Amino acid sequence: MESYGFLLDLALILLSTKLFGLLTKRIHMPQVVGALVAGLLMGPAVFNIIHETEFIHQMSEIGVIVLMFCAGLETDIDELKRCGKASFIIALLGVLIPLAGGFGVAWFFNRPGMIESTANSSLFLQNIFIGVILTATSVSISVETLKEMGKLNTKAGNAILGAAIIDDILGIIALTLITSMADTNVNIFIVLLKIFGFLVMVAVAGVLLHRIYKFWVQRYEGNLRRFVIAAFVICLLMAYFAEVIFGVADITGAFFAGLMVTKTTKTNYVAKRFDTLSYILLSPIFFASIGIQVQLPGMTANIIWFAVILTVVAILTKIVGCGFGAKMCGYKNKDCIRIGAGMISRGEVALIVAAKGNAVGLMSAALLGPVVIVVVLTTIVAPILLKITFSHKKKSGGSGTPEEVEIPYESDLMKNYNQKESWEVSVHPQEFSR
Repeated sequence: MESYGFLLDLALILLSTKLFGLLTKRIHMPQVVGALVAGLLMGPAVFNIIHETEFIHQMSEIGVIVLMFCAGLETDIDELKRCGKASFIIALLGVLIPLAGGFGVAWFFNRPGMIESTANSSLFLQNIFIGVILTATSVSISVETLKEMGKLNTKAGNAILGAAIIDDILGIIALTLITSMADTNVNIFIVLLKIFGFLVMVAVAGVLLHRIYKFWVQRYEGNLRRFVIAAFVICLLMAYFAEVIFGVADITGAFFAGLMVTKTTKTNYVAKRFDTLSYILLSPIFFASIGIQVQLPGMTANIIWFAVILTVVAILTKIVGCGFGAKMCGYKNKDCIRIGAGMISRGEVALIVAAKGNAVGLMSAALLGPVVIVVVLTTIVAPILLKITFSHKKKSGGSGTPEEVEIPYESDLMKNYNQKESWEVSVHPQEFSR
């Protein structure tokens, strides 16, 4: 007999994430924080109501892919090009400084008399690997938060997106370097060649896509639903090729797929459909799944101190590293802080990196608990800090320039849909012919 427990799990996830999302909205915090807390409470770490299943895992994977695809749709490519050099510098410092900070904390705690290591590799490689974990950035959390606040397509928002994509590539290189020292089967040259091949594929696919879309728009103008299906196929294929063939994160492939589609004439129509799909089903499952994955093992006093200090270092090194990189590139102080806050979240990316290190003997099992704590706290702190840094009250008087006025929770897409021109492609007789 088939099990239908996944239906109950799905209902509980959707209900709890919405309720906690509304609660956090009432206290002027991003709703994504509520979704994360809901998953944490429902999972094994607290009430143990829902467990990670293959269904939840796969749906959450689709959820983050669609989320990053939507981020690509909303991105201003011209602005992204303008901040390309700055994004590289921000990402580079956002990798090097957390790497050094994580190594320093691990060097102090990961030794006899403090935390006994059970890993196979040398202590030096283990400590370096803790730093590599801190270099990770889960941009999906920041993307959803910026969308809620209508700040994704801003100077700081584009810098966060660009830096996070480059951070992903630099993180792959760092992870490959350290794992190649512990696993002789890993070849750094092959990894670099695959990354280069991925970038070439993106360029070629982008050119071909625009030629095909130009022909398609002229021939099938009347049925826009086909464009949505075609866009979804492109998103899934790019995510698959990125992960399976080139070894780049699937969300990076999905983001570049969104960039390809965003220059077409039907972007608003496509984006509106994906935004609805993400809101009602995929995004709640993804954010809840992060909390559901959390399982905290028993920890000694030294491990708890290690977790606390590592969390503080994880937060500060991203703010300092990325913020300093932004300052070097001429960003204003407030944008520097915003960019640093947007890069704090480690999310599922750090868990994947930790699992890889554990598999090749680069991390002791005793250190997995602190890593999970870092993931949970940075994932919750990041959207809160983004909300605070982007929220400025208008000055009550004086001759100075008014600062930003806090706006309601509304994504960039939804604001665009309210504009008159967005409805020019939204209603066609063919939509109602069936």
